[in-house]
Amino acid sequence: MHIHILGICGTFMGGVAALAREAGHRVTGCDAGVYPPMSEQLRALGIELIEGYGADQMALQPDVFVVGNVVSRARLPDGSPKFPLMEAILDAGARYTSGPQWMSEHILHGRHVLAVAGTHGKTTTTAMLAWILEAAGLQPGFLVGGVPLNFGLSARLGAGTPFVIEADEYDTAFFDKRSKFVHYRPRTAVLNNLEFDHADIFDDLAAIERQFHHLVRTVPASGRVVYNALEESLTRVLHQGCWSEQRSFGAAVSDFTAEGEPGDFTVLHHGERCGQVRWALSGQHNQLNALAAIAAAEHLGVPVAQACEALARFQNVRRRMEVRGRVDTPADAITVYDDFAHHPTAIRTTVDGLRRQLDQTAAQRCRILAVFEPRSNTMKLGTMKAQLPWSLEHADLAFCHSGGLGWDAAEALAPMGPRARVANDIDTLVAQVVDAALPGDQVLCMSNGGFGGIHQKLLDALQRRWRTVGVSS
Repeated sequence: MHIHILGICGTFMGGVAALAREAGHRVTGCDAGVYPPMSEQLRALGIELIEGYGADQMALQPDVFVVGNVVSRARLPDGSPKFPLMEAILDAGARYTSGPQWMSEHILHGRHVLAVAGTHGKTTTTAMLAWILEAAGLQPGFLVGGVPLNFGLSARLGAGTPFVIEADEYDTAFFDKRSKFVHYRPRTAVLNNLEFDHADIFDDLAAIERQFHHLVRTVPASGRVVYNALEESLTRVLHQGCWSEQRSFGAAVSDFTAEGEPGDFTVLHHGERCGQVRWALSGQHNQLNALAAIAAAEHLGVPVAQACEALARFQNVRRRMEVRGRVDTPADAITVYDDFAHHPTAIRTTVDGLRRQLDQTAAQRCRILAVFEPRSNTMKLGTMKAQLPWSLEHADLAFCHSGGLGWDAAEALAPMGPRARVANDIDTLVAQVVDAALPGDQVLCMSNGGFGGIHQKLLDALQRRWRTVGVSS
């Protein structure tokens, strides 16, 4: 089969392309601004990439067009279609489908699907679960919205029956407004947490809860729903009806609980101590992610102790508290991190996790300089701008890239006083951070995009600054 993917450089659609290629299909694709690293990964797989959405791509005559949710029926100011190829597909009556639907029919059918859903932590938990199953010898397939360092790739078919997939609640396509995850029909469903997000497509939290319940409806009676018992929203979802085995985690009275600090904790199953996790990951959120992955793996017969041993060797995911570099100073190094956090709760969780880790390990208190951009559709709309001072409470200084926003970032961050600074462009933001940086600082960059290459720009600028005082790095 020849499939042509519209929006191929997105994380999910790029994973679909890689799986289709591995399954023996001919794969081509297009995107606006074909960009690395996904473009490089796809070309390495022998996948032909085309720049833009020109209607001339109809000449490829694929068996089916697979349409990403970046594609719409939008028009440009001059009245011409933003996606001419999609208009040509519709005019020709050509065969098309969505990425999730194609996955369901060609990759997931007949597999034991383990779907990881939630507002936060989907990528990390999916990677943890895939690694636990791999360490147990189950050879899972997976599709992760990032690159797990234990595997070095974001998607693979796997030789075993299990398939682990990051289950996104965002809509499927312009012609299918259901959440992506309703297509996956999991036998094991993880409900990690649930908050309001995606204000561009959901009116309120209740609308998202309804989609999560649609997912629950697809789990068979012999399946398992793993849920975070700390989340009232998930309790409401399950109260709408659940026809499968339920396993809880997180709350004091749960099937799976933890004792100890996030970096070194005991896992209890029905109150019995079953295993120990010692790792370099910080934050209670990762402890909860671990419990979710352990509970899901146990559904496939992986003992808790074995899962804990695997997690001790878990190397996290790229762009999750990833150290991008350090710059030496006369007193102490300045460290620059990259993290995917973009929702206010995720920002707070990430900052708090780093704060806690530093307080436990550093000889003296280190400052955290939080550098972020409100880039998601929800954040661009300003829906959650009032939560930003709360999310940055434990940062010593906060630097916001305000370019492209339709709301006043300086006004939103005013409750932080002089601790918050705003810049309209990346270069100004870099200059602000470098001017404020002191030896030993931890510079935490948070965005769900490339952030204009700010990480390397910061490292280069910090190196130049400290060279002027006779320090080489």
